[in-house]
Amino acid sequence: MLAVKNYTQEYVDECRARVDERLAKYRALASAARDLAGPEVGPLERAFGEFYPVFFATQVVVLDGCFANRLRAAEGKDGNPANEVRVIAASVLGGDRMLADPTIRFDVAKTVLHLAEGDSIALDEQDFTALASAFFAEIEKRYVA
Repeated sequence: MLAVKNYTQEYVDECRARVDERLAKYRALASAARDLAGPEVGPLERAFGEFYPVFFATQVVVLDGCFANRLRAAEGKDGNPANEVRVIAASVLGGDRMLADPTIRFDVAKTVLHLAEGDSIALDEQDFTALASAFFAEIEKRYVA
């Protein structure tokens, strides 16, 4: 497929709605798990605690996949949220540690999640929602005509 220079606002909104739908399903599952677990941390709560970092990491891959064919030149190489999602998604596919991308100039302090090369990728709901929000804003800024 050819690189995409522009996305419609409608397409971006549809992608955002799919992400929101997945988050709603996650929240329903988390709530049910907490209700079943009760006040003590039991096997269900521990298993759920191991699940959510994997879930949110794979959701970054999904987020990146929605715009996988975006034109790199339009994305820039300044460490913006679109770059951050691209690198985290590639890192998740390669393991559970943040990889470097020598083509992008990251200032870790200015990124959404402040992940440096070699850091473990263990996102929670707050991390993912902050990253997704910044990512969609960046996509709209750079690709919506």
